[in-house]
Amino acid sequence: MAAKTQARLGFVLFAVIAAAAATFVLARRSATPSGSDNRTVRQLIVHYNLMARSDDPIVVLGDSIVEAATLPASACGHPIVNAGLAGAGTRSDLAGWLKPALGPKRPFAIIVSLGVNDALTAKSDSGEAFAGRYEALLRELSNLTTRIFVTEFPSVEARGPFTPAMEKAAMANITGYRAMLPDLARRTGATFLPLPPMESPFTLEGIHLNAMGYRSWDQAILQGTELACR
Repeated sequence: MAAKTQARLGFVLFAVIAAAAATFVLARRSATPSGSDNRTVRQLIVHYNLMARSDDPIVVLGDSIVEAATLPASACGHPIVNAGLAGAGTRSDLAGWLKPALGPKRPFAIIVSLGVNDALTAKSDSGEAFAGRYEALLRELSNLTTRIFVTEFPSVEARGPFTPAMEKAAMANITGYRAMLPDLARRTGATFLPLPPMESPFTLEGIHLNAMGYRSWDQAILQGTELACR
C-alpha cells in the first residue's frame, strides 16, 4: 500500500508540475521563440525562483557559465537568483527572456556575464556589431534597475577536444571583445567587473569552467554584489 501511495503521489506531483509548466508556457508564448524548449524551461525555473523568494533580487544573467555556477543565497538581504541560459549570447534577447520571468518583481541589481558564445561563433561578425548588441542589452536592462554590472568573460584554453588551433582562433575574438567591455559599461552607466587571473587548467574541456576557474569568476561576481550593496 505504501508503495502504491508513493507512486500515486509521484504521478500527482508530476501532473501538477506539468500543468504549471504548460500554463506558464501558454502565458509567455508571445515572449518565447518557437522551438526553444531549453529557453522556456529555464525561464520557468527562474520565474519560480523569483516568485518563491523575497522582492528586490540580485539577478545574475548570462550563459552556461552562469547557469552552472553555485551562487550565494543572498547579499545584504537581497536574494541572488541564477538567470543563466546555456548557449546565450548577445543575439539571444536576454532582456526579453528575463522580463516575463520577473513578472511584477523589479531587480535590486543585475550582473551580466556574457560574451564567450559570441566569440566562439563570430565568424565574420565585427567587434562593432558585438558592441552594438551588448550595448542594446544593457540599455534594456537599465529600464529594470539602476544597478547594472558587466563581468569580464573568461578566456578559453587548449584542453580536451578544444585544440590549440581552436584556442588561437577563439582568442582572437575574445581579446577584442573583452577590450570593449569597460567602455560599454561606461557608456551605459554600468560598472565593469574585471576577472582575477585564472591559472591553467581553469576549464573542464577548454570552455566551461572547472573549480579553479570558478574561484576567480566567483570573486568577480562577489565584487559586484558588494558594490551593489553599498
